[in-house]
Amino acid sequence: MKKIYIILVPVAILIAGFIMMRVLLGSREAPPKRTVTQQPRVVGAKVAELKDIPSNIIAYGRLASAQPVTLTSEVSGTIMSGSVRFQPAQSFRKGDLLLKIDDRQVVLDLNSAKSDFLNALASVLPELKVDFPEEYQRWQDYFNRSSFEKKIERLPDTENQKVKLFLTRFNVYKLYFAVRNLEILLEKHYFYAPFDGSIVSTELRAGSNARVGTRLGEILNLENMEIELPIPAIDIQWIDEKQPVVFTSSELQGSWKGRINRIGKSIDTQSQTVPVYASVERSAMKDLYIGIFLKAEIPGTVIGNALMMPRSAIYEKGFAYFINGGKLAYKPVQIAFENPDTYIINNGVQDGDTLITDVLQGVAPGMLMTADIDDPEEGANNE
Repeated sequence: MKKIYIILVPVAILIAGFIMMRVLLGSREAPPKRTVTQQPRVVGAKVAELKDIPSNIIAYGRLASAQPVTLTSEVSGTIMSGSVRFQPAQSFRKGDLLLKIDDRQVVLDLNSAKSDFLNALASVLPELKVDFPEEYQRWQDYFNRSSFEKKIERLPDTENQKVKLFLTRFNVYKLYFAVRNLEILLEKHYFYAPFDGSIVSTELRAGSNARVGTRLGEILNLENMEIELPIPAIDIQWIDEKQPVVFTSSELQGSWKGRINRIGKSIDTQSQTVPVYASVERSAMKDLYIGIFLKAEIPGTVIGNALMMPRSAIYEKGFAYFINGGKLAYKPVQIAFENPDTYIINNGVQDGDTLITDVLQGVAPGMLMTADIDDPEEGANNE
């Protein structure tokens, strides 16, 4: 009995202690729960002010001559000097004789053909005087004006078929065309500058022998310089061809004006760009060089009721974050035009909207936001 008593007493004490602990815990008041206050996040923002924004297009290209000409010989003979030195970097004026090919043989052949022609014409004049006195004086005057020192004139027109038969019988027409053919051949011995320009390269110099098809050199037209600018196909619609183009270079100081000459009608399948050709004003030619890399700023048409935003503030090219009532919101926007660093938006934004310009990550609509705007009064009014 004593052993049982020794065991039950500790157990009873434990049970009584457990019951008292439960009673004390039940009577203790629970501590008040701690509430977490969400702090608004400060972000960069701007208040929308819709206005007309020009869609300036930036493009790059190299300056080139719009009229490069390759000089190729159509006759054979020895190359002779012209009125300017035929060498690279040599400038020339329109009409200057660049070079010529020995023409002595063709000159002799031409004079011989003229002699045959005038002899035939002299033989037919007596016949015309007797049978067609009304035609005679015109042909006599033509004969008198003909000379070995100048080009042959065009034959007088006649509607009289009998006169034509006389002329044909004495081979006047045949010999006339033979003379004209040799005159054209003689012209091919001379290379006159068709424009103001510069010699780019020379394959042969004076004293060399040229053959038919020999490449003699290449010249460039300095009066007509242009740049090929690859423009994204989506931006072609904004180009205003009437506005001047401004060119700048990282290699030279200053700026130069030009204009749009023409717009291509085909799209590069790889870059999805359309070639646009612009010319530089002639007055700028003295400052620029063939092949120089230029930046072109092309004024575009004006986009009405638009807003310019940083590219980083527009997500997936489809929506932007706003602050509405102090909370984060987002909605879709429409991009009308893309610049290298900015977008021009013309739909989805209204005057007075507060748009977030900072890059946001890990956010959700409804989060508390405070706009950091340059004008605090304007920002406060729009939150």
